[in-house]
Order: sequence, then structure tokens, then C-alpha cells
Amino acid sequence: MVSAVFDSVSSLALQSALNGLSARQRAIANNIANVNTPGYRAQRVSFEAELAKSVRAGDGVVAPTTERSLEPTRLDGSNVNLDTETLSNIDTVLRFQFASQAVGGEANSLRTALRMQS
Repeated sequence: MVSAVFDSVSSLALQSALNGLSARQRAIANNIANVNTPGYRAQRVSFEAELAKSVRAGDGVVAPTTERSLEPTRLDGSNVNLDTETLSNIDTVLRFQFASQAVGGEANSLRTALRMQS
């Protein structure tokens, strides 16, 4: 029974979301670290659209994809915008916290169910 709970579509989707958000946080950190590197192209991580499709299909498992941004560049060839990265980081942190709380809620529900069976 425990395995079935952790292998549910919602649990797998939450795990995929946490993985995707972690990858996005790493990409944002790389982008910020390279804000003054000539020719550096910002990284963009996506997974939400594929995750939604996967959940609709009854699976919930996806891997994030990382691509280089095609946004316009500055004169030095870099396209990292510190304002964009800062806002993206705030959004990502809030989404990660929300998903983490959802995982914690699932764990608490499972713990309660197991206690009731004892």
C-alpha cells in the first residue's frame, strides 16, 4: 500500500515538479554567476507543459529540459538580465515551497493512515 501511495500520479508529479524547479534554480544561479561573461547565453528550464500532458495521460513523470535563451543580447553578446533572473528566482522559490508543502501533506496523510491501521 505504501508503494502505491508514493507511485500515485500526484506523488510522481510532485516529485517531477520538485526536480524541475531544482534544475531551474541551478540554471538561474548559473545565469546570475555569468551576468558579466561576454557571449554567455542564459539557460531556461522548462517542464510544466510536459508535466501537465503527463498528468493528463495518467503518468506524472517528466524530466526538465534546459535550453539556451534566444532573447536579444547586449553588446557583449550576453543576454542575462539580472531583473529577469531575480524575478524568476522568486517565482521558482515560491513554487518549490508550495510543492514541498504538498509533499509534506501527503506524508502526513500517509502517517495518519498508517497509525489508524495499527
